[in-house]
Amino acid sequence: MSLHLESCRLAIDGPVATVTIIPPRNLVGGTADLHWELGEVFSHLRGDTSVRVIVFTGEDGEFYCPMSPEFYDNPDLRAYVSDPPKSFKTFTGIVRTHQEMAEIEKPIVGKINGNAVGFGSSLLFACDLIVAAEDVQVIDIHLGMGEVPEGGPGFGIVTGDGGSSLVPLFFTPAKAKEFLFLAQRYSARELADMNVINYAVPADQLDAKVDELVQALLRRSAFALAWTKRTCNRGLVDHLNMTLDAAAAYEMVNFLQLERLGGVDPMSLEED
Repeated sequence: MSLHLESCRLAIDGPVATVTIIPPRNLVGGTADLHWELGEVFSHLRGDTSVRVIVFTGEDGEFYCPMSPEFYDNPDLRAYVSDPPKSFKTFTGIVRTHQEMAEIEKPIVGKINGNAVGFGSSLLFACDLIVAAEDVQVIDIHLGMGEVPEGGPGFGIVTGDGGSSLVPLFFTPAKAKEFLFLAQRYSARELADMNVINYAVPADQLDAKVDELVQALLRRSAFALAWTKRTCNRGLVDHLNMTLDAAAAYEMVNFLQLERLGGVDPMSLEED
């Protein structure tokens, strides 16, 4: 199976595959295709029995950050996500990406080399082992309302690209809701101290720590490790099946509302 990728890169070195996200600012039109392409990549790697461990990282000191608020104010974007074929590809891609990451019988090590914002925070929490540079910022900006310097929409959107499904598995209920409702930011150091992620290290030690984990994983039995991940993730897979479609659908409804209202964010439940 050949892959044509524009929003991410795939490199395979023996038993280790590295998936690298290209920053949205370096792409024409943002990352609309990233959701779909990541699903394609992890599906491809699932079928490649020569690969035993996957490293998931970003490029140019950034794991994943969304575009600026001005990008989201563009009517062309609202038209894109309210177009049936395009929205189907985007939101189906979100579901496929998380399903493949949860189901693939290979550990995914998140090498979080820069800020993980919006979809980036969801991808971080989808990894099996998470190692981050200690000053990395982790934020879900869907309800940031333009208050997050790292970017994202100025309007409110359902956390439908995985946040609503994954974050409640990592935090207490109250902390999960604060993180999602108010775009609460955490540094990687704070998350490691809370035992939410595995390690937060100085940036110049990130490569070495990830390599250490990868080599440790490669010393494990291939079959036992694969089946251990499958059994560990049974509950996660069930939870994704129960929540992810609904969250993605509600996010799509939000974009349809914005298109219908000409970009005006409804701040009231009352009818005019």
